[in-house]
Amino acid sequence: MRKAGTSLRLLLVAAVVVSSGVRAQWKTHWTYEGAAGADHWGDLDPAYAPCKLGKQQSPIDIQSAQKAELPALEFEYKSEPLKYLINNGYTIRVNYHDAPGSGSALVVDGRRYQLTQFHFHHPSEEYVHGKPYEMEVHFMHEAPDGKIAGVVVFLKAGTPNATVQQLWDHMPKSESKELEIAGVEVDPSALLPRDHAYYVYTGSVTAPPCTEGVEWFVLKTPVDISAEQIRTFAALYPHDVRPLQPLHGRIVKETR
Repeated sequence: MRKAGTSLRLLLVAAVVVSSGVRAQWKTHWTYEGAAGADHWGDLDPAYAPCKLGKQQSPIDIQSAQKAELPALEFEYKSEPLKYLINNGYTIRVNYHDAPGSGSALVVDGRRYQLTQFHFHHPSEEYVHGKPYEMEVHFMHEAPDGKIAGVVVFLKAGTPNATVQQLWDHMPKSESKELEIAGVEVDPSALLPRDHAYYVYTGSVTAPPCTEGVEWFVLKTPVDISAEQIRTFAALYPHDVRPLQPLHGRIVKETR
């Protein structure tokens, strides 16, 4: 099991771990559309093969789910200085480089996944009953054995979100290295709904190398951000989403 976890971790380096250089996190350039777009990811680099050959790919349209007794999601998120804000050419992302066991975390059934980064998509990548939301945020976490857990929070037009505004006020308008924003602290829990009811399924990273084995927890309740905040992000990234992927027999479960 340790070997499998280590292999997964190595495969995820390109998509989850960020160096200080622009584009350095991906050896082979890709895009969402065009010749290097999502339909061609699997042909761009042998490391991206799961993008076309994988049977547990994300995102998906959650059309039906089996109700089940599922463990509660415990979010041990904390406010931290905004040290690693980046526009990586695909989205706006906040990275974390905390020492293992010291940072914000998601705890599921006693298993601790440390928060490694969160980023945004417009519109949402996941659908529910055939419909997307205006945006979503992905919180990515990693367990000590390399297992990856992602949390999806849908965002909808409503009241402004103060944490989103903090990020938008300082986000680079073009590709950048990681930026430390002096005097600004960000609390990722401010992007979570109060109700943590969720869907869960096994999928993949939604960008190359499309590595599988990711446990996705999709929160049912959306969080408000303002229409203006949505427009501000969309001006930079009008469509940073991967197309929906087939289920291939996977079962989606949901909390009762």
